[in-house]
Amino acid sequence: MGTGHADALHLPGDTAVHRLDPQVKITAAFLLVLCVVATPREIFWAFGGHALLLAALAAVAGIPPRWLAARLLIEVPFVVLALLLPFTAGGPSTEVAGLALSTEGLLAGFNIMVKGTLGLGTSLLLAATTAPREIVLGLQRLRAPKIVITIITLMLRYAEVIVAEAGRMRIARISRGHDPRFLWQAGATARGVGSLFIRSYERGERVHLAMLSRGWEGEMPELEPARRTSWKTWSTGLAAPAAAAVVLGVSLWTA
Repeated sequence: MGTGHADALHLPGDTAVHRLDPQVKITAAFLLVLCVVATPREIFWAFGGHALLLAALAAVAGIPPRWLAARLLIEVPFVVLALLLPFTAGGPSTEVAGLALSTEGLLAGFNIMVKGTLGLGTSLLLAATTAPREIVLGLQRLRAPKIVITIITLMLRYAEVIVAEAGRMRIARISRGHDPRFLWQAGATARGVGSLFIRSYERGERVHLAMLSRGWEGEMPELEPARRTSWKTWSTGLAAPAAAAVVLGVSLWTA
């Protein structure tokens, strides 16, 4: 299965994290995010514990901090929203550096920033240590809904096709002396995005007809025969979620 640009997030390696079965890593990532989301926002030290846990996992997996930091920038729009909340939310206020800020807004902004960052960091660790094909394989072994597996597989397969189409459209615009880059040229960019959507939709219809003509029945075939995962592998992979659950339990007890 070709994955195109999806491989950009995968960092091949031979660490203990890389060698874990994909279904174990997917389960561990889900449980880690669940623990982070369930942690009360007022217990600040608990998020420090979750962050240290993720940093330890990244170190074991050999993921460079700069690589993680660069890809965490995708959450900048949410950070901007979180920074605005203390100024726009109502309720009691507190003074910070001479500014009267909403207490509820501060907590809500902190909640968005810290949980979003930790959740995104967990997803990046999963993507860095698990190839796209292995993620699909792990979902199959976890008996995820077949429609979800089909959507993910086709998305990974045709992401490269869509990116290449967008590149050809950009080259065509430049060859005609038009390369919108500024805010007042947003209309041209929007028209280009709309044209790309129509072309992608039409390509999808052609691909679907081709699949039907080849006997497509609506389900992706199994990538590999199912095999049993040992309890040792599960216990190793779920050690990190267990530690996060301990942090969550203590935070709920002290809340």
